[in-house]
Amino acid sequence: MVTIGVYGFDGESFLRRLRHADVRLLLDVRQRRGVRGPEYAWANSRRLQAALAHARIAYEHHLELAPTTELRRLQYAEDDRQGVGKRSRRELAAEYARRYTSEILDGADLTPIVSELPDSGTAALLCVERDPEACHRSLIAQRLTERHHVTIEHLRPL
Repeated sequence: MVTIGVYGFDGESFLRRLRHADVRLLLDVRQRRGVRGPEYAWANSRRLQAALAHARIAYEHHLELAPTTELRRLQYAEDDRQGVGKRSRRELAAEYARRYTSEILDGADLTPIVSELPDSGTAALLCVERDPEACHRSLIAQRLTERHHVTIEHLRPL
C-alpha cells in the first residue's frame, strides 16, 4: 500500500506517480473532497474520479476515516500558533494525533479495507498534505502496519 497527497502535484504528475506505483485502488480519506486554488481543481472529487476512471484506477471514499471539522480546527489552531500554513505544515500537532487516534481510528474497523486490497498492484490512501507526517493518512498507515502487517510506502512529488 502507498499513501499520497495532493499538494505538490498537478493532475498529470499525480496520475503518473500512481501508475508508476501500480496503484489499482485509491482510498480517499478526506472529509471535504475539494481543494482550494485553481492549481488543484483536478483533485476535486468529480474531476479526480473521472481522471481515475480513465486511468482504470478504482475509487472509494472512506469518510469514516476522515477527521471531523472539530479536529481539523484543532490542527489549524496549532498551525496558526506555529505560524505555518496548511500547505507548509511538516508534522501533526500531538493533540490532534492523539484525538484522531482515540476518536476516529480506534473505532474504525480496517479489516474490510485490508480484505479489499487488490490482488495485483496496490492501493493508495489519499489526502491533501504533501508530507505524510503532516497528515492523518500517516496515522492510518501506521495502524495498518502495526495491526494488519501492511507494508506502506509514502509517495511524494518528484
